Amino acid sequence: MKAGIVVFPGTNRERDMAQALKLISGHAPRMIWHHETSLGDLDLVVLPGGFSFGDYLRSGAMAAHSPIMSAVKAFAERGGHVLGVCNGFQILTESHLLPGALLRNAGLRFLSQDCHLKVENASSPFTRGWKTGDVFRSPMAHGDGNYTASPETLDRLEGEGRVAFRYSTANGTVAADDVTANPNGSDRAIAGILSENGRVCGLMPHPENLTDPAIGGTDGVPLFRGLVEALVG
Repeated sequence: MKAGIVVFPGTNRERDMAQALKLISGHAPRMIWHHETSLGDLDLVVLPGGFSFGDYLRSGAMAAHSPIMSAVKAFAERGGHVLGVCNGFQILTESHLLPGALLRNAGLRFLSQDCHLKVENASSPFTRGWKTGDVFRSPMAHGDGNYTASPETLDRLEGEGRVAFRYSTANGTVAADDVTANPNGSDRAIAGILSENGRVCGLMPHPENLTDPAIGGTDGVPLFRGLVEALVG
């Protein structure tokens, strides 16, 4: 699988993502500086976590206008696969590749902790490594992870099966108004969503940080293994 990771000023999770991709696919991804204007021949583009441009204005707002994003948009429009994690999810919404927005966490505090995610749609390339209803652990580290969208957009996401992950308790209980189950207060406890064609995925937690037993667990492996299976066959 040929993958590329876009790096912006302030990105700080590119090495974590590269390690996860290399571990599962066997191939090191290409690092793509945000001033570049071409992606080359890739199967997957990843927008990793961090604080692009220091999170000035809104998180991801400045990165959405970087030169490389024209190529990312064109790649997505051609049916390419794009994964945005944490700040990457914020950039995807700011560039309108995914609907909605990420606001300040409901408690107005930066959250750095483990959370649990429930798989809502296991038919996408990003979720095929799980079964619908599976629950897995993932680290989270963000101050602006409160997913919000209009009621009409939320209903459309639900109706089209585009909610990929929800925050939940360890036993899979989803409770949007319970901070233990939905720590950042996201609408309908949504932690990750898909594009209309299912080939663009954004999520706030960091499954790339749980892909090796030596660093705490392998709960995130199914995401990367599923992508390899989908894109390489």
